Amino acid sequence: MSKTRPATETKQTVVPSELLIAVLVFIVVVLVTVLVIRTRTNKTQKQQEQSQQPAAPRDPFAADQNTGGDPETIKAGDLLEFGNEKFFVRGTLRISEGGYDWAEHFFQADASATRMWLSVERDPDVQVARWRDRPDLDIEPKARTITVDGTDYDLVEHGTASYRSEGTTGLNEKGGVDYVDYESGDGRLLAFERFDHGRWEVSTGETIPTGSFTIYSGS
Repeated sequence: MSKTRPATETKQTVVPSELLIAVLVFIVVVLVTVLVIRTRTNKTQKQQEQSQQPAAPRDPFAADQNTGGDPETIKAGDLLEFGNEKFFVRGTLRISEGGYDWAEHFFQADASATRMWLSVERDPDVQVARWRDRPDLDIEPKARTITVDGTDYDLVEHGTASYRSEGTTGLNEKGGVDYVDYESGDGRLLAFERFDHGRWEVSTGETIPTGSFTIYSGS
């Protein structure tokens, strides 16, 4: 008499949920890594392509082209070069009025030469003007129009500000300044300044492009 063998039981293997989660995390990490590498590679290739492209022609005297240095960083001891002329900045005034700031940099070719100065302000772009002291002019800003050397200058603005002195300026370390500005029809400038309630000092000047001179740092 034969014996009947029992049917073989089929066992199912159950994969732990922790293992499934770990596998999914690993796959996600691999995908993210691949995407990051591709993104960086594409960015690098674009930067290389841009660097190989020739720069577009630009106006060297444009307001945003400070080819000779940044006028807003000028300080005492720097050298300014205007064509064949070279001048050392002897001192600087940092002037403030109601949250508005500008600078005046005094320079000379030598100690005996007529003092000149450079005004630098941002309104809203950087504006630079070159000035020359006019001690020969014994006038005061009492009229709306003043004639100097045959040119009529009209009143533009006036006010009172505070200043801080750096280097050699002939002024106190801190003080106040009254100013009156005039401008002619063709853009020439006339300025009156009175420091610490002293006498009026007269200067004539003109605006110049920021890229028309070179700044050599004295540091």
